[in-house]
Amino acid sequence: MKRWLRRTLWAGAALAATAAALIAGGTQMAERKMNRPLTLEVASPAIVQDAASIERGRYLFASRGCVDCHGANGAGRTFIDDANGLLVRGPNLTPGANSVVVGYRSADWDRVVRHGIKRDGRPALIMPSEDYNRFTDQDLAALAAYVQQLPALDGEPGIVRLPVLVKLLYAAGVVKDAYEKIDHTLPVQTPVAEGVNVAHGAYVANMCMGCHGEKLAGGKIPGAPPDWPAASNLTSAPEGAMHRYLSAQQFRQMLTTGTRPDGSAVSTVMPFGSLKSMSETDADALYLYLKALPPVPTGSKR
Repeated sequence: MKRWLRRTLWAGAALAATAAALIAGGTQMAERKMNRPLTLEVASPAIVQDAASIERGRYLFASRGCVDCHGANGAGRTFIDDANGLLVRGPNLTPGANSVVVGYRSADWDRVVRHGIKRDGRPALIMPSEDYNRFTDQDLAALAAYVQQLPALDGEPGIVRLPVLVKLLYAAGVVKDAYEKIDHTLPVQTPVAEGVNVAHGAYVANMCMGCHGEKLAGGKIPGAPPDWPAASNLTSAPEGAMHRYLSAQQFRQMLTTGTRPDGSAVSTVMPFGSLKSMSETDADALYLYLKALPPVPTGSKR
């Protein structure tokens, strides 16, 4: 019995040591990956501070997710503080204390917004650049023009603190940073006519990819807190969420109130801080596009 117990203890110790070594090695790989240098040449649009550009940028900032991570005033915001260790605070975008964009040139805006590369060349971990990669030159320039004229406010530094499990998944390539999710060889998106049409709806729908996936088929969001629900399937699959909305008006009401037609509440994980600011034209075009999507099984490749 003593020999059996001794062998069991040795085996347990060996397993614990192996696990510790794997965790340490995986964590180091994740840290190296987070700090790897990235280079990308971009032909960026000129940023013009005219009234029309600033107004368009204000609308994009309010309706495309920026306020949910950086706050309505742009000074930064903690938007994930999970008990399991995931902490994410969007940095200050104003010229005040702890700003990350002071001195940004057009190319810097282009790389971080459309390609997920910070000014120092490291990958942006949480920035949903896959949502913004298809921004037209006009919209990228307008967004930058708006942010550049924000009044200076002091903000806290941006933070991305990942739990050990998420670091290991990141090292293994299961959880990806913004740069990895983007096809950087795609040409710049050409503008489409703004209106209640499927083409414009497809352009608006780019903002949904970060959570709902490249095919908008939903599924569990890699790296998200464990208590977050799976993203809904937005295609016409039998289990798709769009079957709930029989009209553009019902869909628009959900975006502004967070409530489905049957009165049930949509998860607050949805960025309602931005969605409620979406124009009727954008919302109705998005509705048309999503209703026209062919069925894709939930969780299909993101």
